[in-house]
Amino acid sequence: MLLAIDVGNTQTVLGVYRDNELVHMWRIGTNKCLTIDELRERLRGLFLIDHIQIHTIDGVILSTVVPELRRRWCAVAKRMFKIDALVVSADLVGDLIDLSAYPSPDIGQDRIADAVAARAIFGSPAIVVDFGTATNMEVVDRSGRFLGGAIAPGIEMSLSALVEKTALLPAVEFVDPGVAFGTTTAEAMQVGIVYGEVDRVDGIVRRMWKQLGYETCVIATGGMATTVAPLCSTVTDIDAELTLEGLRIIYRNTVMNS
Repeated sequence: MLLAIDVGNTQTVLGVYRDNELVHMWRIGTNKCLTIDELRERLRGLFLIDHIQIHTIDGVILSTVVPELRRRWCAVAKRMFKIDALVVSADLVGDLIDLSAYPSPDIGQDRIADAVAARAIFGSPAIVVDFGTATNMEVVDRSGRFLGGAIAPGIEMSLSALVEKTALLPAVEFVDPGVAFGTTTAEAMQVGIVYGEVDRVDGIVRRMWKQLGYETCVIATGGMATTVAPLCSTVTDIDAELTLEGLRIIYRNTVMNS
């Protein structure tokens, strides 16, 4: 079985695949201070809860936007499973997606995985909106080329900054306020945060369509996708496992071509 690990700034998503089927998935908080041994114990606990035998894992693929955790998760794979983790990079995608139009060497590993999965599952053209710590938007054109995208503060980051930088504004729940202006401070904040994110996404997607010259499917993923995406008029699909699917596809393609 394959263990896919996507380390984000706020959450780490792990998935276990049997062939092409996702049989287990967990979301845990990302903690940059955890040691290799602490990560091993956390992973061992997840396996124990869901009755997964360590010896059944024969492959590990890793995507991380937290550089200091890359080495530690690779060490976890080596110590627990006696295998080297495959770390996502532009060099691994092969013919899965064309990255030549985006030559920047610092493209995020999660962005690569999202674009690969979108093309493989939903076809080209496509736009991915990944609602995480940052809201990432990725564009794949009709010919399967990754053209680039947009990166903005995520909804949780926006609220955190608003609360931290003001004296009287409270933390609020992420829910659809159902009104265009609030009659309480909490409701007013929900309007600004939630609908601000919704309208930003819809507005940028339409600008992307205009630049492309045609419309695309729009796939939402990430931890906040189920909250925000249903309110967006441009989002056509929600796939909470999209990044993990991209990791699975990259791993299988690499193994078959090795």
